[in-house]
Amino acid sequence: MTFLGMEFLMPGRLWALLIIPVIGVLYVLLSNRGSKTQVSHRLRVVVPKDAAWKRNGAVLLAMLSLASLIVAWAIPRDYVDKPRDRATIVVALDVSWSMEAEDVDPNRIRAAQAAAKAFIGSLPERFNVALVTFAGTPAVNVAPTTDRGVLDRAIDALVLAPSTAVGEGIYKSLDALKLVPPDPDNPDETPPAAIVLLSDGATNVGRASAGAATSAKEAGVPVYTIAFGTDNGFVEQDGQRQRVAVDHYELSEIAKLSGGKKYSADSASQLSEVYEAIRASVGTEKVPAEVTDRYAGLALIFAVLAALGVISLGARWP
Repeated sequence: MTFLGMEFLMPGRLWALLIIPVIGVLYVLLSNRGSKTQVSHRLRVVVPKDAAWKRNGAVLLAMLSLASLIVAWAIPRDYVDKPRDRATIVVALDVSWSMEAEDVDPNRIRAAQAAAKAFIGSLPERFNVALVTFAGTPAVNVAPTTDRGVLDRAIDALVLAPSTAVGEGIYKSLDALKLVPPDPDNPDETPPAAIVLLSDGATNVGRASAGAATSAKEAGVPVYTIAFGTDNGFVEQDGQRQRVAVDHYELSEIAKLSGGKKYSADSASQLSEVYEAIRASVGTEKVPAEVTDRYAGLALIFAVLAALGVISLGARWP
């Protein structure tokens, strides 16, 4: 049974929550009745005026404690993050000439190489990682592997080329996922996969990126896009300065259509932070888990606060 956005192993026990409004109504009736008596009038002379809110607050906290305890008694289950044991990540890097822009220190490609290697090194050892690059044409530089050294050397050896084919880069990344080696322990199981795509420009050659993102969605592979660089980037070509601003719109659409998420980074430090956020996302999965202790802890906190409220009624401290 689902209640309050959670599942319960013993949902029948939630009927005990009806005790809470009954207690509340009973408290209100008794309070109103007592306030009309002569005894209550004498007490108001002795007891400070602020005692009412303390008394009401203590009762409210006591009922919250009881409600939390009943929820815990019903054995709730919620979805929590659990580290993945195995997955495949395709790191797709834009190696077009615009990556030579020096608006990011020392330049876009050098910063991207360093951040990509740090990201790959932070992934769990059993994760297979592939490296795909794209400029005018895409290429699978490294098929899915757990060998981080091979990936690092391939990233260090990247060479820039003209044009930008973001859509082709996504299609090639999907092709790379077909090369994932089977898990020796579970050969028939297909591990989850994701594409992490870094680019600084828009598609100007090849198939449209929207269609590629849709294909990724159909394959169950989200694309996490990173728009890297600033609007002030430029490169020198034939003695002339050409502006190479980042295209955020296309990368946002790719992420939305594929079920991924779009990030932006205009410095090496921000790029590292983005990769860390992606690592936390692709490195975990939502799994159902019993969270009884969460509500038992809330019940204890509310009970302690209620007790302090009751004590304050007879004490001189506020």
